[in-house]
Amino acid sequence: MHTRRDFIKKGFAIGAAFSLADLSGFFTRETRAADSELLAGPDGKPYLIAVRDGERVAMLDRAIEALGGIGAFVKKGQTVLIKPNIGWDCPPERAANTHPDLVGRLTELCLAAGAASVSVFDHTCDAWEKAYANSGIKAVVEKAGGKMVPGNDETYYREVTVSGGEKLRALKVHQLVLDSDVWFNVPVLKHHGGATMTAAMKNHMGIIWDRGFWHKNDLHQCIADFIRHRRAPDLNITDAYTPMMRNGPRGKSVDDLIPNVKTLLASRDIVAIDAAGSKILGHANDGIGYVKLAAAARLGRCDLDHLQIKRIRIS
Repeated sequence: MHTRRDFIKKGFAIGAAFSLADLSGFFTRETRAADSELLAGPDGKPYLIAVRDGERVAMLDRAIEALGGIGAFVKKGQTVLIKPNIGWDCPPERAANTHPDLVGRLTELCLAAGAASVSVFDHTCDAWEKAYANSGIKAVVEKAGGKMVPGNDETYYREVTVSGGEKLRALKVHQLVLDSDVWFNVPVLKHHGGATMTAAMKNHMGIIWDRGFWHKNDLHQCIADFIRHRRAPDLNITDAYTPMMRNGPRGKSVDDLIPNVKTLLASRDIVAIDAAGSKILGHANDGIGYVKLAAAARLGRCDLDHLQIKRIRIS
């Protein structure tokens, strides 16, 4: 398998600023502001959590703990939706989908907190039965006590409006997003041929019915517009363990991955977490078109050097 340095030498990494030492500076404090001058989240917790150098479950546990524990998000008797990326009929080691370890552990945590139910779905690109099974996600969710729900039928979707959208005004959204008490957006970080990057904002394309409209009507603007939708995720968690740096969104083999990045991000602000993902892939904070558009519309923050970021390294 190629090392991370091999990828840099061969020019496969996205963005000239990609750093082997600190993931494009993301794990290096780049601001001179005092902690008291940095913006905290609305709950007083750090605006963004970035965990590095642990196994997936351990990093998820540390991120949730830093945000106040699973009880800060899930109350007894609530219904929970977990929306990973399960778009592709690929095994976990290809990193085309969110890793099943994260989805299984999050399902366990929610049920342990007293959730009445935990549902998991994606409007997949490949056949949903195969994608659910071969991603490894179906097995871990059902073992934990959660339920896999299809996203392949238009009757599962209801029409909603997007107030203030420039390109996106109305669309159909999966009923689980509209009806669940809590929902977690859990994408995988990777390259995408059309949108440059797949992460939290683009993971929304798996909760809508007509993806084709977005692709035909300014993909970046539609991704940014959808952030205006009234039902935002309660928490975004990005799997950046082995980011796919080329041939996204499906990838061709494990050679498309940068191994051992071993990073997990968590934030309530979907723009901020994608700005952080952008940095990890070697771009500027606002180097992805839809991140820049959403930040300019004040739908979230991409100025990471002004935000309280809790950076955790697991030895």
